[in-house]
Amino acid sequence: MKQFTSEELRKAWINFYKERGHKDCGAVSLVSDGSTGVLFNVAGMQPLMPYLLGEKHPLGTRLCNVQGCVRTNDIESVGDKSHVTFFEMMGSWSLGDYFKKERCQWSFELLTEVFGFDADHLAATVFAGDENAPRDEEGAQYRIASGFRKDRIYYLPAEDNWWGLEYGPCGPDSEMFYVADVPDCGPDCGPGCHCGKYTELGNDVFMQYEKHHDGTLTPLKQKNVDTGWGLERILAFLNGTKDVYRTDVFVPVIEKIEELSGARYEADETKTRSMRILADHLRTAVMLIGDESKLLPDNSGAGYILRRLIRRAVRHGRTLGLSTEQMVGLASIYIDRIYGESYPLLLKNRSFVLTELKKEMDRFESTLENGMKEFRKILDAKKAEGAASIDGRSAFHLYDTFGFPLELTVEMAQEEGLSVDEEGFAQAMAQQKELARSSQNFSAKLNLGASVFEKLPAEMTSEFVGYDTLSCEDTILAAADAKGLKEALQEGEEGTVITGKTPFYATMGGQKGDIGIIRTAGGEFAVEETVKLTGGRIGHVGKVVSGRICTGEKAQLDVDRAERARTCRNHSATHLLHSALREVLGNHVEQAGSYQDPERTRFDFSHGQAMTRDEIKRVEAIVNEKIAENLTVSTEVMGIEEAKKSGAMALFGEKYGQSVRVVSMGDFSKELCGGTHVANTGEILSFRILSESGIAAGTRRIEAITGTNVYTYVNRMEEELEEAARLVKATPATLLDRLEKLNAEMKELRSENESLKSKAARDALGDVMDQVVDVNGVPFLCTALKDVDMNALRDLGDQLKARLTDGVILLVSEQGGKVSLMAMATDAAIAKGAHAGNLVKAVAPMVGGGGGGRPNMAQAGGKNPAGIAEAVQNAAQILAGQIK
Repeated sequence: MKQFTSEELRKAWINFYKERGHKDCGAVSLVSDGSTGVLFNVAGMQPLMPYLLGEKHPLGTRLCNVQGCVRTNDIESVGDKSHVTFFEMMGSWSLGDYFKKERCQWSFELLTEVFGFDADHLAATVFAGDENAPRDEEGAQYRIASGFRKDRIYYLPAEDNWWGLEYGPCGPDSEMFYVADVPDCGPDCGPGCHCGKYTELGNDVFMQYEKHHDGTLTPLKQKNVDTGWGLERILAFLNGTKDVYRTDVFVPVIEKIEELSGARYEADETKTRSMRILADHLRTAVMLIGDESKLLPDNSGAGYILRRLIRRAVRHGRTLGLSTEQMVGLASIYIDRIYGESYPLLLKNRSFVLTELKKEMDRFESTLENGMKEFRKILDAKKAEGAASIDGRSAFHLYDTFGFPLELTVEMAQEEGLSVDEEGFAQAMAQQKELARSSQNFSAKLNLGASVFEKLPAEMTSEFVGYDTLSCEDTILAAADAKGLKEALQEGEEGTVITGKTPFYATMGGQKGDIGIIRTAGGEFAVEETVKLTGGRIGHVGKVVSGRICTGEKAQLDVDRAERARTCRNHSATHLLHSALREVLGNHVEQAGSYQDPERTRFDFSHGQAMTRDEIKRVEAIVNEKIAENLTVSTEVMGIEEAKKSGAMALFGEKYGQSVRVVSMGDFSKELCGGTHVANTGEILSFRILSESGIAAGTRRIEAITGTNVYTYVNRMEEELEEAARLVKATPATLLDRLEKLNAEMKELRSENESLKSKAARDALGDVMDQVVDVNGVPFLCTALKDVDMNALRDLGDQLKARLTDGVILLVSEQGGKVSLMAMATDAAIAKGAHAGNLVKAVAPMVGGGGGGRPNMAQAGGKNPAGIAEAVQNAAQILAGQIK
């Protein structure tokens, strides 16, 4: 075998396939676009799904790449020698080109000629067949013909030799193994055995089928081949180890952890596991934050997985004695020394990656200590009860209050021999969440299943003509209500109407769909919403307001012009806003989501902190300046690559076809966009930012209005200003002076009130120094008062502590049927064992309450004034139990 560095291995893979007519299609984002039902790209073939299903790839039918992937389904196994959450998959594909013969031959050549494996030490597995698909004899014969020994071909069931995601392309696969020169461990020793004799090297998947959502299989239009070899695993094996953490993608970080922690790798099993988890999770976090998606920690979706990884890394870093700064330093090694050349985006985003990583670590560190104390409290209580598990509500309390991912609680509980009621956790989570659909689901009325429209002929599609006109004539192709397809919708019925052509824009890309009217000879249909349907169809959702609407009828379709114009103003203003934000805040600003309807625009964008008042005003001014310039808004259709080269901004995660619409506003803004816009920016009239807020870590949101909505808003503000002025006996012109004067008067009155309350409290207390008693050598003053609130109790406590100089004070007050307790202890008293928090904690139940606090100061409340005498009587005895 030949030895390789990781960079040499990547280049060797690409060059091998280029020599055989393949094109390097490059890597895509680690974050999935959601089309395959998973959060991350978990396999090299995943981004190629449309092409594996028959769509033509612009680079041809032979492709190769090295694709970063993230899998966390076996995160609990990370910490051993082989499991990782981020890995690189070296892949190659045939899209309806070559099949098993060439694939088997090239895999053998790669193993023997490039990697230097001895053919006598190679084995392969093939699909043994089942009720869904036949035994892969063809694959076995081509393996033998390529150079594999016949006695080293093994037939295994679908669980070993069938590949596919939740749905999409799938088929039999054939794995290749290195066979060590050691005796069999038993009669069943073979590939898949855990004795160590067989080591998996790579996998060839022969995609012959498509798996549908209902689990059925149908033959693919074209036969494909997907080859995937894990870089880390091959790299380790070629360099004489089965420990991926001893390869050059981890060694610099492991060595630094050894230096910082003083621990030695593999000297202690527990510490070695923590070192691996820390190294792995930091690597994955760096790759995700530095990815083109710029993923940030969040409480849902992919962001939640990232948060879980970072917090798990922090916990294991702490067990090794590492600080946040040291862990961030470890992360920088991946950028500066390991992946900078192969992943140049990491170097470009270096500052962003390390800043966001530190932010998340700081967030967790700030709650971790208290959270660990709370976990320990829950754990002790459960053990005292003899319980075998932590209940779901307690686990949710740790999540909701201290940011502990459920998995972290489960992991820590398992270390203590307890389980966690995960179902109870889910119920607690569900109770807190608002029972509402995603904000992207604009149609609450459209409950028709996709299957209803799939029954329509495939050629029955809709053409959108609304870029150029707001009216057109066409034929009613189909109609349906909530129960299914109908020949006609009667007056008063709600439903969906489909036509061949339509000027109605369907909700898409954040823009709310059009409303309007569809008229036929026999009736009138009010369109309340327009949505995209399966099969390239556009659905007009609404209600028959007169007569009836029948399929086959000629129809006049008219969009509500005023509503479309208002939506266009808001959408075009959003493009100006995007460019203005980049100008004021920096080019790191990228769109993270948007929504436009006739009333407002909402724009989400990447930015790590709240905007200042000055920044908001500058952005607003720039947008209004571009509106006043009356810039021409032009649209051009071009190829996706040409559009990107032209500088057009694209939204991450949005799926674009090979041809895209590029919307330009003078030289100020250029974006890929399928929405509708004004003809020139002057039509927007005016722009006003209503609010700027944070919606997630690293993501901000601006809400704004345009056009006549701004005038309406300003008029309303003027009316409210006049009313506010009237209430304080001022005019709008003198309101500010009047408010400042009233505020000063309020401060003066509040100060006088506090002085009076303090005097009243002192008067209520009287001279109590003669009530000081000695408790095991510690002076103790305990007394009850009437009608003194907690603030006044604290003030009295400070005064009495100054007079007492050394000792413990406990003040109890009744006010309005409620009880307040406040305790203080001096440093000298604390040194002898006194603890104000524990004293209050023990006394509070006597007055029907609870509380606690620090050793030097604590407070509590209660609901039972009748217990005050008991509390005062027993306090000294409780304190005596604390004194050493």
